Amino acid sequence: MQLQTNKKHKKQKFKKEDLNNVEFDSCEFINCDFSEINFYNTEFIECKFDGCNFSSAIIGDVSFKDVEFLDCKIIGVDFSVCNEFLLSFSFNNCTLDYSLFSNLKMSKTKFYNSSLVEVDFSNSNLQSSEFDNCNLMGSVFENSNLEKVDFTTAINFSIDPEVNKMKKAKFSTLGANLLLDKYKLDIR
Repeated sequence: MQLQTNKKHKKQKFKKEDLNNVEFDSCEFINCDFSEINFYNTEFIECKFDGCNFSSAIIGDVSFKDVEFLDCKIIGVDFSVCNEFLLSFSFNNCTLDYSLFSNLKMSKTKFYNSSLVEVDFSNSNLQSSEFDNCNLMGSVFENSNLEKVDFTTAINFSIDPEVNKMKKAKFSTLGANLLLDKYKLDIR
């Protein structure tokens, strides 16, 4: 496996062969394009992605260990197939619409100021994660561990407490009303 350490990539359009069998350690990617790339046996360790495009990338067998995504476009990406060993990432001001995080153990994940429209979190362990100022319209939480998750400033979510673990999850007053949405109650 090839190793790249402390390298800065700017405005690079990556090809499949650039990313296969490579370990990136403490690298920074600025305004790079990974769209529609099929990654294979790739590791990102303590890396930062700033303004990058991952739309429709295929990330099977990819490791994300302490990785930060900032201002990235990550539309339609199936994270459920990535390597779960030491999985740790955060998203700030990202568009993650139509992506999949189902069946992942991703506790303490931070989502800040991000769009998560129609994202699938089914069967995920999100314990102690944060959705700070995030749009969760149409996102699916089913059989998920949402214990201690902070939804205080999240909007447009629909979560059924009957099919999720939610002990000590945090909601605003308005958000708490959304938990009752399936009952079609008239709350004033």
